[in-house]
Amino acid sequence: MKRLFLCLVLVGMFGRAWAGPGSSLPPTDTARLRQHLQFLTTTPQPRNYQHPVVLDSVARYIQRCLRAAGAQEIGEQPYAVNGQTYRNVLGSFGPANGPRIIIGAHYDVCGEQPGADDNGTGVAALLELARQLGQLPTLPFRIDLVAYTLEEPPFFRTPHMGSYVHAASLRAAGVPVRGMVALEMLGYFDDRRHSQHYPFEPLKFIYGSRGNYVTVAQKFGNGRFGRRFARHYRSVAALPVKRFKAPAWLSGIDFSDHLNYWHFGYPAVLLTDTAFYRNRSYHETTDTLARLDMRRLGLAVDALLATLMGGQ
Repeated sequence: MKRLFLCLVLVGMFGRAWAGPGSSLPPTDTARLRQHLQFLTTTPQPRNYQHPVVLDSVARYIQRCLRAAGAQEIGEQPYAVNGQTYRNVLGSFGPANGPRIIIGAHYDVCGEQPGADDNGTGVAALLELARQLGQLPTLPFRIDLVAYTLEEPPFFRTPHMGSYVHAASLRAAGVPVRGMVALEMLGYFDDRRHSQHYPFEPLKFIYGSRGNYVTVAQKFGNGRFGRRFARHYRSVAALPVKRFKAPAWLSGIDFSDHLNYWHFGYPAVLLTDTAFYRNRSYHETTDTLARLDMRRLGLAVDALLATLMGGQ
């Protein structure tokens, strides 16, 4: 009840109504992002597959916050792995019928670490986007927000990934999907020269050596959705954005939940701060809230909302 009350209070304190066309969209609230991250990084044990009770507590928190934000449909997608039940959490906004856009982020971590950037920032962004969507009087299409379990090793690239389970269920049900956006590490920035690295180092001459941007990454042949999303996101963002397109085999291009939507034929993109190519605390105990940039994380979420409302 305390956490539900916290979600409701935060919506009341920081929510701003959207008056309709011509008005500004509800802005991201960085205090709310921080509140979500504080919860995610201070669980009794790390939120990994070896602590299913902790994962369940995080799933309940996400459900409560989606409910407080006004999601029309809230549910779980439980499934069993090695005799243990894990669950995705889903919330939808907008019209019940018609093609939908999937926005997803995984809430588990790798090993015994707090996982502030990986992937606390993706989950915090997802929940803040939910609050913003809940304030809009109408949406042009359905948007499904999905918090995935079991993205991290030892389940990465297996059918046990929560995103694989979700994407497979959409395909089995014949659900039309316009596209998918994976939110994966969005809060670490470094303005120093040579702070940004690449799978192919000469790319620094194209994209720069400073880790001060977010990127929209996708594979070749990803379709119209990916092109439009990347172009629009870059045009509305108030922080630097790089558009990165590469063959699917390039290291890092598929290192998140979007790869499973590719597997089932859905267009999907990755929105990220480039993970371990910049953040040297990736999968380390030093991946803490203190290292994150709340202002730029907020700008990344603002651009995501503006892109979704820009006619994707």
